[in-house]
Amino acid sequence: MSSNFIPLDRLTARGRELGLVVGASPAPPGPEQGRLLSWLEQGSHADMAWLARDPERRADPRRVLPEARTVISVGLDYFQGTLPDADRSRPTGLVARYALGDDYHGVLLDAVRALAEELDDPLARPYVDTGPVMEKPRAQRAGLGWIGKHTNCVSREHGSWWFLGAIITQAQVEPSEPHADHCGSCTRCLDVCPTRAIRADRPYQMDARLCISYLTIEFRGPIPRELRPLIGTWIYGCDLCLDVCPWNKFATPTREERFRPRPHLVHPPLEEMLSWDQETFSRLMKDSPIKRTKRRGLLRNVCVALGNAQDRGAVPALAHTLANEAEALVRGHAAWALGVLGGAEAKRALQAGLSDDDPWVCEEIALALQEIQTP
Repeated sequence: MSSNFIPLDRLTARGRELGLVVGASPAPPGPEQGRLLSWLEQGSHADMAWLARDPERRADPRRVLPEARTVISVGLDYFQGTLPDADRSRPTGLVARYALGDDYHGVLLDAVRALAEELDDPLARPYVDTGPVMEKPRAQRAGLGWIGKHTNCVSREHGSWWFLGAIITQAQVEPSEPHADHCGSCTRCLDVCPTRAIRADRPYQMDARLCISYLTIEFRGPIPRELRPLIGTWIYGCDLCLDVCPWNKFATPTREERFRPRPHLVHPPLEEMLSWDQETFSRLMKDSPIKRTKRRGLLRNVCVALGNAQDRGAVPALAHTLANEAEALVRGHAAWALGVLGGAEAKRALQAGLSDDDPWVCEEIALALQEIQTP
């Protein structure tokens, strides 16, 4: 036993003070390395090129810290309890729970760094999403939970509403007992996915190219037309597979005040969001993870949601967007939504937009006019 051996209960006690669940696993890679390489070979990471960059380094912490002995895994829950009902009198959007409050990266990283101070290792590397660590497989090996069929980490005590972080360290920490899989024969998450990003014939695998969270957050271009109707009214992320997970009945509301929902993001009125200029977006999204999409990405999603909401009362707002919005990405999706909603007013707005100076927007308008239904 080395002189810097650290009993696990010392870290779990400190973790509780910080609001963290803590576990540890030996640094050498496990079977997750082969699964990562296979997933990348299938192209399931879409255009998230950073995932394919030096995957061996991502799987083996010793490529990051040569003398690494341990990876410490941490979890911090963000479940906010029951949310208020939506206002059914107007179209509203859906935002994934994790993005309703402040950006978790800084919140969790502060706690992870505080935990790292217990290690007496000046070279310890704390990470929250930003480093080459496979957080979910590591969390399973560290006993925090198991990777469910929806590919998220699930805990019998905490459900799956939580964030994960990790510390790579030279310290030798008492390892946890790896967690067993408790999904059993349940297929609720597979059955509920509208885009089939996770499927019954390949559980435990996510095809990011079809995932609503990927399409509304990471993907920067025009959302494929065939997938737009399947997105529903999600404008940032998607919680469908988590909402139906039976283990989430054990989730309790978070103690972290910074994860409390911002009122303007709980069932936000879509037409109102469509009118946001850059100053409004920057002000309302300050310290929010939603900044990641930038204004144009969020309003692209809002247009798709308005089309899927099937409320022709949104036609004037979409027509104004098609005629006046500076971002072609937004105008093109506004055209799609007008085509879906249909009606004479939508048709007139689309015909007026045929003079748009962006070829892709004109293509979207032409397709919308082909499909539009008028009385």
